[in-house]
Amino acid sequence: MANFDALIEIVVKGKIKEAKGETQKLLDSGISAKEIIFNGLSEAMKIVGDKYEKKEYFLPQVLLSAQTLYQGLNLALPKLDKTSADAAGKIVICVVEGDVHDIGKNICKALLTGAGNTMFDLGRDVPLKDIVDKAKTESAQIIATSTLMTPTLAGMKEIEKMLKEGGLKGQIKTMVGGGATSPDFAKSIGADGWGYDANEAVRVAIDLLKK
Repeated sequence: MANFDALIEIVVKGKIKEAKGETQKLLDSGISAKEIIFNGLSEAMKIVGDKYEKKEYFLPQVLLSAQTLYQGLNLALPKLDKTSADAAGKIVICVVEGDVHDIGKNICKALLTGAGNTMFDLGRDVPLKDIVDKAKTESAQIIATSTLMTPTLAGMKEIEKMLKEGGLKGQIKTMVGGGATSPDFAKSIGADGWGYDANEAVRVAIDLLKK
C-alpha cells in the first residue's frame, strides 16, 4: 500500500514548492497517476474542505492548497490512463453570468480533471448563451454551473429552458452548485444534479455520466 501521507500533508499545508517533487517521487516509485490523484491529491482536498467547513481554514489557505494541488495534478494528469478513470466525459464548467466567485468552481474543476474528464472551463461571469453554445460545440455530456449569489440563480433556470427549447435537455445533463444553491433549488429548475462541495460534485458527475 503506497504511503500518500507526505503528499497529503504538502497539499493540506499549502507547501507549494514541495508538491512537484513528492508527486514525481511517487510516480518514479511506480505508483499510478490515478492512485496519486484519488488517494493522495483528492484526499488532501477533502481534508482542506473539512477544515474550511469547520472554519479552521479560510479562503487564503484553501486557495494555497488548491494551487499546491495543481502542482501535483499537472505532473500526474498527463500520465493518467483515461481508460482506467472512473469517468471520462466532457464537462463545461463555469460561474454563471453576474457572479465572479470562482474558488469553488476551480476546486471542482481540479477534482473533475483528476477523475479523467475533459474540462472546458469558461471562467466566471459567463453569458448563458456562451455556456450552451460551448456544450453543443464540444458535444459535452454535462454543463456544471455555480454561483454564490441569489440574483444569479435565475441564470441557471434559464440554461434549463434554453436546453429544453433546443431539444438538448437530457442529452446534455446539468449540475449546479455554490452557496446560493440547494437540492430543492436544483430540483425546482429541473437540474440533473447538485453538489454540496467539490468532492460531492465529482460523485454526482460520475453518476450522471453513467446514466
